[in-house]
Amino acid sequence: MFWPVYLRPCYRARDGKRHAYWALVQSVRTAKGPRQKVVAYLGDLDEAGRLGVQRAAEGENSQAQQEGMFDPPQARYVEVDLSGVVVERMRQFGGPWLALQLISKLGLKQELNRLMPAGREDVPWSIMSLVLVICRLCDPSSELRIAEHLYERSAMPDLLGVGAEKINDDRLYRALDKLLPHKPALEKHLKDRLGELFNLSYDLLLYDVTSTYFEGQCAGNEQATRGYSRDNRGDCKQVCIALVVSRCGMPVGYELFAGNKADVTTVKEIVTTMEERYGTADRIWVMDRGMVSAANVEFLKEGKRRYIMGTHKTLLRRYEKQLTAPDWNTVQEGLEVKLCADPDGGSETFILCRSAARREKEKSMHERFEKRIEEGLTSLVKLAQKRSMTAVALSHRVGRLLGQNTRAAGAFKTQVITDASGNALLKWEKVPEWRSWASLSEGCYLLRSNVSDWSAPELWRAYMQLTEAEAAFRIHKSDLSMRPIWHQKKERVQAHVLVCFLGYVLWKTLSQLCKAAGLGDEPRKVLDEIGAICTVDVILPTRSGQKIRNRCVGRPTEHQAILLHKLGLSLPMSLEPVDCSEDF
Repeated sequence: MFWPVYLRPCYRARDGKRHAYWALVQSVRTAKGPRQKVVAYLGDLDEAGRLGVQRAAEGENSQAQQEGMFDPPQARYVEVDLSGVVVERMRQFGGPWLALQLISKLGLKQELNRLMPAGREDVPWSIMSLVLVICRLCDPSSELRIAEHLYERSAMPDLLGVGAEKINDDRLYRALDKLLPHKPALEKHLKDRLGELFNLSYDLLLYDVTSTYFEGQCAGNEQATRGYSRDNRGDCKQVCIALVVSRCGMPVGYELFAGNKADVTTVKEIVTTMEERYGTADRIWVMDRGMVSAANVEFLKEGKRRYIMGTHKTLLRRYEKQLTAPDWNTVQEGLEVKLCADPDGGSETFILCRSAARREKEKSMHERFEKRIEEGLTSLVKLAQKRSMTAVALSHRVGRLLGQNTRAAGAFKTQVITDASGNALLKWEKVPEWRSWASLSEGCYLLRSNVSDWSAPELWRAYMQLTEAEAAFRIHKSDLSMRPIWHQKKERVQAHVLVCFLGYVLWKTLSQLCKAAGLGDEPRKVLDEIGAICTVDVILPTRSGQKIRNRCVGRPTEHQAILLHKLGLSLPMSLEPVDCSEDF
């Protein structure tokens, strides 16, 4: 069956004026009804040119003449005025293009299409979600800046097929609302897909908590409260983010908690959530000492879950004999470990660790704080002798001094007395036992676990993988600019964190590809190098007066070409301009 073709003007605003560019379109029938498909962009045609094309399209003599328009094109040659060649419309291409390659490997676009099928909206919400994720990876910014600057200055209109005039901040905010309900499904899809791509084993789950702060009052968000700030912004409200990653830092899932929620109270909810989502396979949970409590240990044991956890340093006192014993196992230079029995006779195993580098650090800290306290106490003694002070006032000064230098506060014994005239005096002395214990325990720390079939070095190495969770937080906060949060509504805040999480998935995917290609483990350098590639429009004026416009992708430098080759990626030679039809 033959489908008719027509000429249609496509209007664009340039330099404050409205210009018409012509396109040859064909009517086609789709599931949503008749639509116009662009056959060719003809550029700026004069009246004679339009009439000739229209006659050829309508096929005045016969249908065969019209059908001939769709025969394989023959090579044509025109004379170009080289003095009038112009390059314009430079756009950032490499970053968004690389992000789309990663999205394709993860099947993220298809999953978003499945979760958010296209409806009556002008632009599908799955495409708008991709805009947010790509911008979060390439150039983290607000939705307003994306709509007003970033999108139109990049090649995303051509790559995604959505014109810049269709992107506005209201549509981006609504995309956040549409994306949030699909968080569990996206986490599960990405966890499975990452496991397939990189042959990941989720036998070790690393769990840690961080916080990020708000700019603004957030009066309508009950999760926004003041609490212990990891960003040293106790003056701002915050939320806590609990993240679970694999042994190589690949994200498994996350949850948001109120800003004043203690780390130790999040363990049961996170473990239960992950098990409901991914099952109760034989996994080992790794957590730092901030998660340790008797209730949490009992909860993990009840479910027959295995764990490796940090332990408060106060328990070291119960292993004083083991600290002086010679039976240490060397894991690496400057690091020794040994297995110890549960001091309470339980089934747990305790791992005693001793680090030479940590010993030097703690020794230096103790000496520094000890010196500060000694100088401060000496000054207070002289001050009390010079002028009369009450015992309460002097005690407050001593307490403040010790509170500011708590690491060495136990090294001093202080006493505030009152003389016959009622003036307060300060007496102090050093505690030799504290210095003896400090010298013995410096650089030592304790782990606990119910994993009985691993050696001490294996348990220690597994615990050290927690640095992957800490690195994930640094990437979220610095490279992906998760902080500060400017959104005020609870749902928008949660959607903002979800977009950051998806951006981190792309980051780690690129990291794994770089590692497999022998390019190290720093994807930021690769992203910056490939992100420097741009697209340009080359305008070629012909002898007939018409202009040929070709949207070209810049050729990579030698270094960029090496990166692309090692990653197994190939740049396109050119791009088709975005479809300017009204129907998406």
